[in-house]
Amino acid sequence: MNIRTLLLATSLIAILILQGCATAPSIPRTTIAYVANADSREISVLAIDRSQGTLRTLQTVAVGGTVMPLALSPDRRVLYAALRSEPFTVAAFSIEPATGQLSPLGSAPLPDSMANIATDRSGRWLFAASYGGHRISVSPLGTDGSPGPASQVLPTGKNAHAAIPDTANRHLYVTNLGSDQVMQWRFNAATGQLIPNATPAMKARAGTGPRHFVLHPNGRHAYLLNELDGSVDLLDVDNAQGTLTPRAHWSSLPPGFTGKPWAADMHLTPDGRFLYTSERTSSTLAIWRVDASSGSLTLVGHQATEQQPRGFQIDSAGQWLLAAGQLSHSVTLYRIDRDSGRLTPGAKQALGKGPNWIEMLDLPAKP
Repeated sequence: MNIRTLLLATSLIAILILQGCATAPSIPRTTIAYVANADSREISVLAIDRSQGTLRTLQTVAVGGTVMPLALSPDRRVLYAALRSEPFTVAAFSIEPATGQLSPLGSAPLPDSMANIATDRSGRWLFAASYGGHRISVSPLGTDGSPGPASQVLPTGKNAHAAIPDTANRHLYVTNLGSDQVMQWRFNAATGQLIPNATPAMKARAGTGPRHFVLHPNGRHAYLLNELDGSVDLLDVDNAQGTLTPRAHWSSLPPGFTGKPWAADMHLTPDGRFLYTSERTSSTLAIWRVDASSGSLTLVGHQATEQQPRGFQIDSAGQWLLAAGQLSHSVTLYRIDRDSGRLTPGAKQALGKGPNWIEMLDLPAKP
């Protein structure tokens, strides 16, 4: 074989390889959703096929108590679940990397019935907020993720509802629904200790009922969902001082709304372009466009959803939203339009009783 023939053969092989790579079907990537079913005392493990938009149940895990708030460890290896029936407990589950299924890892007592739990950014500490006990706790997490009893318990204002660390892991923000404030704590990640900030709280508008809190990926803005009037506040974040400043607010209620507002959950798409909020009285999801520079919100519209949508979650690609109906005992999967943020309903799945909290993670892509 001469050199010219060899070169032609090599080029042909390369072209065939490239064509094969271009036409070979991609293997769908799977997202796992964990749904807390409070009244049937179990966690549903669901698989979401991202390419097809389908749902299927992989596992149902009995937890022995009224399970509500969930939290994932930063490395996505452990799921934590707070039980709001006595004895108040945080249960930890190991996540099987290939399938997303759960195995019991350990448990530890909590000081109260906790409305919200979250790990710090290092995965060494677990924060919990007590609505009825008006306090927060910090619990140590072992190297394997196992929780220990609370090492610090601190009083808050009335009805603590969420405890969210900042991105630098140096501050903690705690919403107080009953006293209309967001407490601002300094956090030592080495010791797990919280101490009041120089400015200990941001005062919210009277009667709004601060409930959920999310930080924008740009680090400069945050959003506060208020349960009692169904409004959303835009906050400016001072990362050096760990303080918040209210700048604007909008109503999330749908047109013609009547009755008592009862806002519930709030999430941003990972790219920070769209914000979604849920309202339980109207059973709707509000869709917001986020201005990349100012953080200001523009209402896109509302989507009717599951009855009493206490919780929902968005996948890591910002492609799918899964909403749970606490009274419909089921979830619906929505496709997110990348340009408008609007939602198209798709697969629906019946679950246990009282589904509320949802967490998600991605399984590793198959070779």
